[in-house]
Amino acid sequence: MLDKMCGIITHRGPDEQGALVRERAALGMRRLSIIDVKSGQQPIYSEDGNLAIVFNGEIYNFKEVKKELETLGHQFKTNSDTETIVHAYEEFGSGCLEKLRGMFAFAIWNFREETLFIARDRVGKKPLFYSLTPAGNFVFGSELKTLLAHGEIEKRIDFGALDAYLTFGYVPEEFCIFQNVRKLAPGHFLIFKNGTVHTEKYWDFSYRQTTNIKTEAEYVELLRDQIKDAVRVRLISEVPLGAFLSGGVDSSTIVAMMSEISAMPVKTFSIGFHEDSFNELKYARVAAKHFNTEHHEFVVTPDLVDIVDELVWHFDEPFSDSSALPTFMVSKMAREFVTVVLSGDGGDELFAGYTRYVIDKKRSGLASLPKALRTGVLQRVSEKLPHGARGKNYLYNVSLDTIDRYIDSVSQFNAPRKKSLYSKDLQAKLNGGFGAAERGFKQFAESVATGNAIDNLLYLDSKTYLPGDILTKVDRMSMANSLEARAPLLDHKLIEFVVGIPPELKMKGLETKYILKKAMEGIVPREILYREKQGFGVPIGDWINSQLRERIHADLSDKRTLERGYFEKSYIQILLNEHSKNRRDHSHTLWMLWMLELWHRKFVDD
Repeated sequence: MLDKMCGIITHRGPDEQGALVRERAALGMRRLSIIDVKSGQQPIYSEDGNLAIVFNGEIYNFKEVKKELETLGHQFKTNSDTETIVHAYEEFGSGCLEKLRGMFAFAIWNFREETLFIARDRVGKKPLFYSLTPAGNFVFGSELKTLLAHGEIEKRIDFGALDAYLTFGYVPEEFCIFQNVRKLAPGHFLIFKNGTVHTEKYWDFSYRQTTNIKTEAEYVELLRDQIKDAVRVRLISEVPLGAFLSGGVDSSTIVAMMSEISAMPVKTFSIGFHEDSFNELKYARVAAKHFNTEHHEFVVTPDLVDIVDELVWHFDEPFSDSSALPTFMVSKMAREFVTVVLSGDGGDELFAGYTRYVIDKKRSGLASLPKALRTGVLQRVSEKLPHGARGKNYLYNVSLDTIDRYIDSVSQFNAPRKKSLYSKDLQAKLNGGFGAAERGFKQFAESVATGNAIDNLLYLDSKTYLPGDILTKVDRMSMANSLEARAPLLDHKLIEFVVGIPPELKMKGLETKYILKKAMEGIVPREILYREKQGFGVPIGDWINSQLRERIHADLSDKRTLERGYFEKSYIQILLNEHSKNRRDHSHTLWMLWMLELWHRKFVDD
């Protein structure tokens, strides 16, 4: 069974397999050899053999931690970061997590105490699923597929998770699409002992009132140094290394710092489209030329959507971010040249880079209108307007309170649209679970009490969209190609510095990423720093009306799809008709519904 579970994730570690089956524990892992290629085989044991570890990820400061442990009397058999973790746990217990700088999911079994300790990195770069089965077995793995291979996990849909997916386009960290399976939350550890599971938080994004105010110039200088250090520690590798380069501020910043540190030209990889409004290759080329990189490009065409079934398999849960397609292709291209890449992920959540922050700020004045006017007039007018009427969604959005308005703006299907989409049967199955994800999102946002709205939104996105969408996408698509992706902007030391920067220096007026752009002036070309934000978009709207039209229409109208009983058939038809006739752009919602159906066929029907 363990061999089968490991075999399913061979793509995550094609170089070798390690296993331990002894007494009550069975631990397995697949290895992508990057550090201590010769002697870093897992599982690795403590000196007395009482502890055994399996580990996914990289610890960038393991040499420093190793030196400290050696002064405390620990003896090492390898030069791997994995062994450093097991000795650190032996010495400090769960406190070892404070020592580690990196991305990780690891499990340590204590033979004498029959205790399992599992931990996940601070922001959720590496995934970890687990389940306590009805038979009392604790099963865990990097991907949901490995748990399903165990045989005791029932494929029963969690309708709260389904509702969350249809709201946001991904399954947030506090949900799993199958009942009785959970994800260990970022910044948490888990202890399994005597048949019980205990989880505990050890780290969080600490948004607080800024007391140590510095000048803008001081913040700029310190920020530049912090970013450079975060990049420097991530260049540790015994295998070839490069960078994703989109031509945006974040990835250009990373490439800039790599170029300063590295003696050799940086290998960079970019993706583009024939459709001009989605093509960022022009800016990627500007950055590549400026930093004299060894540059590689790939243009994505609609025929590549044939690989969409493969992508569905890699995500395990329904996932509708269409930029997964170019992420997969740029990872595939990069893997031909390197084993590790650095990316600019996290910059938008740290420095307020999303255009939706600008939109929310523009609408924030409407929150001062009396609530009775907003809900009693604007919301009722919105409800009375027919489907597809101009202004219907806008009126509903501005009728809401501040946090609710933002959550509504990042929703694919908001509450009114769900009432049209969901069948009576699905609404009944949801019962009290309807809107649970939105309530959870609101709790995240309201837990920040700095008095500045942008802090609430940055924390909310850092706890939800970042791990649930962005990091899930990059992890699954890079590992599908056996490529390791590292994110310097999500270095926890850098995060702890940035959360203390006053929010008005992150978003100054309507200027996003203000302080990051200032820090990169004179380093990154101005035409990249101050161009209009484009985002990593995909021309799905055009594709749905061309090459994908027949397949999506057929799949969403198929008897098998409709008999699932989730949706109102007439509403699905309205969406398809309006989009095909260019009356409304339903590309994202149609893609979301299609991804759900493809997932259902692969993971439930099969």
